[in-house]
Amino acid sequence: MPFDFKKEYKELYSPKPIPSFVDVPAMTFIMIDGEGDPNTSKAYQNAVATLYGLSYSIKMSKKSVNPPEGYFDFVVPPLEGLWQNYVTDKNSFQWTSMIRQPEFVTQIVFEQAKETLAKKKPNLDLSLARLEVFTEGLCAQITHIGSYDDEPSTIAALDGFIRDSAYKLNFTEEYCHHEIYLADPRKTVPEKLRTIIRHPVKVGIENTKLPLGV
Repeated sequence: MPFDFKKEYKELYSPKPIPSFVDVPAMTFIMIDGEGDPNTSKAYQNAVATLYGLSYSIKMSKKSVNPPEGYFDFVVPPLEGLWQNYVTDKNSFQWTSMIRQPEFVTQIVFEQAKETLAKKKPNLDLSLARLEVFTEGLCAQITHIGSYDDEPSTIAALDGFIRDSAYKLNFTEEYCHHEIYLADPRKTVPEKLRTIIRHPVKVGIENTKLPLGV
């Protein structure tokens, strides 16, 4: 059976709809940066199409003449997004869209996937896609169930949990509001959408111990 990251790493992809802490390890992603409202931005649409196109090109590289060294079949992981200016007007959003990649994906494998996708989808702009190792570290997370527009109450519960635990938000230019999309909005009614919301944290002055289980 193909390796499924969601099933193998349940602590990262199956949090409950109540806040909890998690220590997020280093992972390899294909990333694309952009800005603007994701509902109307052509850049965002291009980014999502590119991320999935490259991920499936890598998945299907098993059928190539020279499959990548260390290749194993896998289920393409879910789309994720890092969001700056998340509580302001959607047109001012700055985002990084990304999809996790297996460990065998090197820069060479990535460039080969770009060449393959460019032949199949010449209209896609692949120039902004990059391969990067991202280490998020200590975070608090929660699963939001429902419409994206209803996230503020879930975010408030998550941030309240962080404050009550004597931790602090650790937002920086690199580490910010993080969403992992477990359901396809094109195929799922808004009230059944499932989205992991993850916020980076650091130990507060009052608390010098890591949370239980981290």
